[in-house]
Amino acid sequence: MGQLSRSELRKQIMTILYQINIYDNNKMKYNVDDVIKEVGKAENEFVKDTVYGVITYKNDIDELANKYLNNWTISRLGNTDQAILRMGIYELIYTDTPDIVAINEAIELAKSYSDDDVRKMINGVLDKILHNK
Repeated sequence: MGQLSRSELRKQIMTILYQINIYDNNKMKYNVDDVIKEVGKAENEFVKDTVYGVITYKNDIDELANKYLNNWTISRLGNTDQAILRMGIYELIYTDTPDIVAINEAIELAKSYSDDDVRKMINGVLDKILHNK
C-alpha cells in the first residue's frame, strides 16, 4: 500500500471530524482512537495529531470561526462544512503547515463537499484569520 498524500489524509480527517460531530450532537459516547481507526485503517501521525488538535482547541477554533462568519455561527453549518472549517482553522493557527496550503486544502475539500455559498464562507473566514494572524 502506497503512502497517502496529505490531501487524501485530510479527507480522512474531515470524515473523522464529521463522525465525531455527529456523536457529540447526539450525546453519544465514543472513543476518538476507534473513530480514527474506523476511517483511517492505518496509523498515521498527521491524522492523529490533527484530529486531537481540533478536538483540543475546538472552543477556540469555533470562537474564531464565529467571529468571522458574518451573522452566522459555525454550529449552523452542516457537519461536513464544520469539519472542513475546523480543520482549516486548526492548520492555519496551530500547525506549521504553510498558510496557503492550509487554506487551499480546505477550499479544495469545500469544492467537493460543500455548496458554493458555504465554500465562499469558509474561504472568507480563513482569509480573514490569515490577515489577522
